[in-house]
Amino acid sequence: MYTLKVRKVGNSLGTTLPKEVLQKLKVEEGDSIFVTETSDGVYLTAHNPNFEKAMTAYEKVSSKYRNALRELAK
Repeated sequence: MYTLKVRKVGNSLGTTLPKEVLQKLKVEEGDSIFVTETSDGVYLTAHNPNFEKAMTAYEKVSSKYRNALRELAK
């Protein structure tokens, strides 16, 4: 467990993540981190939670619209 201190940065609040946390999240400068709220609490992740939903939707239509998607890819 890591304890992070929240500090004032301009008109906002911010924190600095330790190097070990960045390595576990597999993020580098410029990457995005997502805060997800669930019934169990708030989670920090480097993976976009909407990506899986989008891929599921793609899989449903990809075979049906294969020719149209191929033309759009050109």
